[in-house]
Amino acid sequence: MGTLRLILGDQLSHDIAALQDCDKNADTILICEVWDEATYVKHHKKKITFVFSAMRHFAKELENKGFTVRYTHLDDKKNAGSFRGEVERAVKEIKPDKVITTFPGEWRVYEDMKGWEKGFGTPVEIREDDRFLCTIDDFAKWAEGRKSLRMEYFYREMRKQYNILMDGNKPEGGEWNYDSQNRKTPKGELDVPVPYQANIDEITQDCIDLVAEKFSDHFGDLDPFYFAVTRDQALYALDKFISERLEKFGDYQDAMVQGEPWLYHSHLSFYINCGLLNPLECIQKTEAAYQNGAAPLNAVEGFIRQILGWREYVRGIYWLNMPGYEKENFFVADRALPDFFWTTNTKMNCLRQCISETKQNAYAHHIQRLMIIGNFSLLAGLSPEEVNEWYLIVYADAYEWVEMPNVTGMILFADGGLLASKPYAAGGAYINKMSDYCKNCSYSVSKKNGPKACPFNYLYWDFLGRNEDKLQNNPRLGMSYRTLGKMSDEKKQAIREDAQRFFKDINNA
Repeated sequence: MGTLRLILGDQLSHDIAALQDCDKNADTILICEVWDEATYVKHHKKKITFVFSAMRHFAKELENKGFTVRYTHLDDKKNAGSFRGEVERAVKEIKPDKVITTFPGEWRVYEDMKGWEKGFGTPVEIREDDRFLCTIDDFAKWAEGRKSLRMEYFYREMRKQYNILMDGNKPEGGEWNYDSQNRKTPKGELDVPVPYQANIDEITQDCIDLVAEKFSDHFGDLDPFYFAVTRDQALYALDKFISERLEKFGDYQDAMVQGEPWLYHSHLSFYINCGLLNPLECIQKTEAAYQNGAAPLNAVEGFIRQILGWREYVRGIYWLNMPGYEKENFFVADRALPDFFWTTNTKMNCLRQCISETKQNAYAHHIQRLMIIGNFSLLAGLSPEEVNEWYLIVYADAYEWVEMPNVTGMILFADGGLLASKPYAAGGAYINKMSDYCKNCSYSVSKKNGPKACPFNYLYWDFLGRNEDKLQNNPRLGMSYRTLGKMSDEKKQAIREDAQRFFKDINNA
C-alpha cells in the first residue's frame, strides 16, 4: 500500500515535487533504467553513463536518508524496458494506493503518462515541476495575444518577478542586456583554468562498463569520463565556475579556440537539466558574486540570461507548440546529414574541431552549436528531423524540451520566425573573427569562390538566394539582400556553381 513515487532520470532533486510529503514508512520510490529511454535515439555513450551513474548515486542517497527505493537496473532480468512497463510491474507487485510523478520533460513521455491511470486501474498524479521558474501555464499567458514571442521581453519580466539584478524597478547598471560586451575576439594566450573532473568511483565504473558492453555501437567516446554525478560534486563544480571562470565568462562567451573546448563556460547545464543543481541557486550565487565584487556585470548578466531567460523561454516555446513543433520545416529542407557529422572527417576545420570535441566530450559550447554546426546545417539545407535527432543524441545536456526549440527555432529557423527574429546565418568572416579555426583549415577564408574558398562564404549567399522569396522582407536581412542584389549575374552564377559542386560531393568536403 502507500504511494508509488516515480523519479525520472532528469529529476534527480531531493526536493522534486514527486518526493514532497513522501512517507518513509509507507511509500516506495521507483527509479528505473529502461531500454526505451536509452535507445529511442542512440544517445552518446558519455550521456548514458552520466545519467545512469547520477541515477544510481541519487538512489543511494535516498536510501541513506531512510527512504524505500525500488531501483531497476538496465540488465535486471525482469526489466520491462519502458517507464510504462516498470510502473505497471511495480503497481502489480506493491499495490499502491496511487502513483505520483513529476511533469516530464518530453511530450512523448507525457502523452504516455496520461494513459497510466486508466491502464493500471490506479490513480496517477502528475505534479508541476516547480524547479522551473515559469510554469507552462504562465508562459502561455505571457505569450497570449503577442505578435512576436521574443525572449528579451520574457527575460525582463522574469528579472522583475524574481528581483534578479534589479535596482528598484530598473535593471542593475541601467541596461537589461550586456551581450554587446560579450564578444571579445580570442587573441594571444588565454589562461583557461583546468575544468572540473570528478573522481570515478565504483558506481560510475560499473556504469562505464555497462555502457561499453551494451552500447558499443553508439556515438561518442566513453573515456575520459569527467562528469559530476552527485549533488555535492555538482555544487563544487558550480563554486569552481564562479571562483575560476565567471570573471571572464562574459568577455569570451562567444569565442572559439582550437584545443580549448571548455574555455570560460560554466559546464553546468548537465547538472541543472538533470536536477543535481537548482537553476535559482545558480542564479543567486552568481548574482552574489557580482554584488561582492568578484565578477563583472556583463559576465553575471550573460550567465543569468542563459538560465532565467533562455532556458525558461525555450521550455515555454516547446510546450506551447507541441506536438506540431517537431514537424516544422519552413525552408522545406531535406538534405541528409553528411557522414562527417558522425566520423568527424571533413576538411572544414571549424566543423572538424566542433564535432570532434562533441564526440570526445558530449559537449560543445553554445556558439559552436549555433554558429558552426548549426550555421552549416542551416546553410546546407539539412533535414530538420535529422539535425534535431543528432543534437539530441550527442549532447549530455540535451532533452527534447530544450533541444528542439534551440534546433528548430534558433538554429534552423524551421518555425519561420516564431522563436528567432532572423536566421542565424553567417559566412566565413564571422568564424574567422570569433575563432582561430581558419588558420588551420584546408580552405581559405579570404577566398569567396572556387574549390579552395571557404564553403561558408558561398553557401551563405546561396542560402539567401534560394530562399529569397521567404526572407527578402525580413528587416534584419535588408542589408544582406541589398548586397546580393548588387552582385553581377556572373558572381551569382559562380555562387550557385560552387554550392552545387559542394553539395554533389558533400561527404568529402
